[in-house]
Amino acid sequence: MVHQKIKNGFIVLLIFTTIVIAAGCYNDKASLLYPGSDQPVNCDSVQAKFTANVLPLISSKCSTPTCHDETAAGGFVLQNYFQVSGAQDRIKARVVVQKSMPPTGALLPTEINTIKCWLQNGAPNN
Repeated sequence: MVHQKIKNGFIVLLIFTTIVIAAGCYNDKASLLYPGSDQPVNCDSVQAKFTANVLPLISSKCSTPTCHDETAAGGFVLQNYFQVSGAQDRIKARVVVQKSMPPTGALLPTEINTIKCWLQNGAPNN
């Protein structure tokens, strides 16, 4: 009886350990999830003007109803230069590094590069 309880306890422990180890074996490979996102960017060849490139991108992908429009449902209004440049650290973290925005899915690598290069160039109002 005691031997059976020890055996059952060992089996339960083994199953639990297997589940914990299997759950911990999650590997996000950015190059597979976001093709092209791990390539170095030459910002000299990327169009990254605020008015011509960045604002239209943010307007179409971020400043949408119930996200970053005038309702600020997403926590920030991103509709003009001052609002966007004021949130540049958050944009860099969520869009460029984590790729967790927009919630519908990461931007294309070319779109991320546009924002990345604009930020690297000092986020100018151009």
